[in-house]
Amino acid sequence: MAKILIIDDDPDIVESMRIILESCRHKVKVAKNGAEGLKEAKAAKYDLIILDVMMETMSTGFEVARSLRESRDNKAVPILMLTAIKESTGLDFNSEVGDKDWLPVNAYLEKPLKPNELLVKVEALLKGAVPKGK
Repeated sequence: MAKILIIDDDPDIVESMRIILESCRHKVKVAKNGAEGLKEAKAAKYDLIILDVMMETMSTGFEVARSLRESRDNKAVPILMLTAIKESTGLDFNSEVGDKDWLPVNAYLEKPLKPNELLVKVEALLKGAVPKGK
């Protein structure tokens, strides 16, 4: 059982992830925007952070990821980034995952999420296996 923070402004996506993760006995906390997510990540210790890219702005998720990596308390917490950017822009983060300056996350998943893909990625990150990209 892990403690997971979801930072995402889409209530439907959040609720579906919560159901999936809680069915595996994980404890889930939700932050609805980047500022709330940073505040929550500072207030409590999490085993994993699931972070949306586009929230208040198109770059909020990138900014939050960089802030988390600069934080002494969250530097080592794995980050799973969620994005619909490939679908809307054609950008593929596969080669960028793990770039400390540009995309300091451990893995990413494309929206819409498939429950099994989410669980596989979450379990791998919690075990310390860092799957490359999608």
